Amino acid sequence: MVDLPRRSLLAGIAAMGVTACSKINESETPNSLFKAAQDGHRAVHRALAGKQGLAPEYTRAERSPTFRGNGSVTVEDPFYQDQLAKGFPDWQLEVRGLVERPLRLTLADLRALPQRTQITRHDCVEGWSAIGEWQGPQLSELLDAARVRDSANFLVFRCADVLYERDYYESIDMVDAYHPQTIIAHSLNGEPLPEKNGAPLRMRIERQLGYKHAKYVKAIEAVASFDQIGQGKGGFWEDVAGYQWYAGI
Repeated sequence: MVDLPRRSLLAGIAAMGVTACSKINESETPNSLFKAAQDGHRAVHRALAGKQGLAPEYTRAERSPTFRGNGSVTVEDPFYQDQLAKGFPDWQLEVRGLVERPLRLTLADLRALPQRTQITRHDCVEGWSAIGEWQGPQLSELLDAARVRDSANFLVFRCADVLYERDYYESIDMVDAYHPQTIIAHSLNGEPLPEKNGAPLRMRIERQLGYKHAKYVKAIEAVASFDQIGQGKGGFWEDVAGYQWYAGI
């Protein structure tokens, strides 16, 4: 994976802007063409990188001195604020939907699972990047424990934050769900995840742009489709600003 295509994609998406996305969404024919282009991007990206190809990893010496927060940097909900002040003793992550064995896991449960540590670069659609060291269990560990049904095609991440009076959510397909670098991070640079970066749990989907890395995660829902979720486009920014659902880099 090289930087030039990655930067070209970042520049293209950033240049698109909300207004352009809104115009695209106004008619059915452009929307169909947009979806076809997106599906083509996903197919080409995975053909070049391989379904399990790894994003570049870095050394601790290469970590960025700071890792900025973006989008939501806090959650106003009183329960969240109470948990934040106490270190999230009662926070639980649900795994639900099309699973044979629904799960409710505390932070202690998640930390007791086998952990993956990875130092990767976060690329934001706004054009900035940062390198951070993330730690948490691989998402595949939870999916295997929950016994995801064959009818599940996507995972929806339900989040505690609210933007523009809408509950935040994101989604990925099962290929990215089982990718070895897809983890549920509870730690950044060796410390508990800061509030601005999504405490207590955030997703790391290392082969996609930053807006796919849901923060403040409280539930993971296995679904056959997201047609009845939000506006049916698979994520908050996809719904409100026309961002691509697949944001591979």
